[in-house]
Amino acid sequence: MKKYFKSIVAFAFVGAFFIVPGFARGKADNPNSGVRIIQVAHTPTNVPYGYLDENGNSVGFEVDVLKAVDELLPQYEFKFNAVADDELLIGIEMGKYQVGTKGAWLTKERQKKFAIPSEPIAASIIGLAFRTTDADKIKDIDSFAKYSGKLIPISPLSAQYSVIDQYNKEHSGKPQIKLVPSDVFDIADSYLWVLEGRYDGYLVLKLSFEKNVLKEKGPYHKFADKLSYIPYKGIPTWPLFNKNETKLVADYDAAVKILQQNGTIDKLSQKYFGENVFDFVTK
Repeated sequence: MKKYFKSIVAFAFVGAFFIVPGFARGKADNPNSGVRIIQVAHTPTNVPYGYLDENGNSVGFEVDVLKAVDELLPQYEFKFNAVADDELLIGIEMGKYQVGTKGAWLTKERQKKFAIPSEPIAASIIGLAFRTTDADKIKDIDSFAKYSGKLIPISPLSAQYSVIDQYNKEHSGKPQIKLVPSDVFDIADSYLWVLEGRYDGYLVLKLSFEKNVLKEKGPYHKFADKLSYIPYKGIPTWPLFNKNETKLVADYDAAVKILQQNGTIDKLSQKYFGENVFDFVTK
């Protein structure tokens, strides 16, 4: 009877091993697997960096890069959470989320609050919108500075302000761009001010120009034939990690280098932007 009882117990254990979902897979279903769950926060509407598709799935360039990173790191399982900007930043700082993405540029304040990896996750292309009638004079940002340098005012709190400030510092003794501080973050009539001749250029993200001017349903599409755009440079965007996640940051950096080398980053950039955004980033 003892032998019979032992056989039943052994059979039941083996059966449970194969029947219980996820028992043999490792990952989160098995608390003894050694796999750590990483809560990833991303914005829900920041197309194409991170957003929810029509089925409620987390997608986007930065999100897909982190999914590819997850595939290379078997010691982790990434769980994606779409949250508002404020919740994302506070949540990472407090440790609710271990990492988050929001198309974030690097600032001194963020360097103090978060752990920043050595490898960026994406890039934003920024450039100048100007009157098409000036296209024979304005070919790049240098010729714009030589032509007039009259740029729409920029809030000192924005990353765009530091971009132009850095340009002027790097071009000391040469024609400068007139960096006028604005008391508001966004000037709603920027495109109109350029068309009216009050200013000659508007520093704006390429994606924003395409969305607002080039797209048929854009609010300024009626001016598409009167406005032109030239890219200036790519500004790297960074995932923000909780300050205590130094090991996770190191593992992320190692994985991203592999994704750069095997072409995954380039393919994802082509998918979401139609070009490799890192081609515009200067080392």
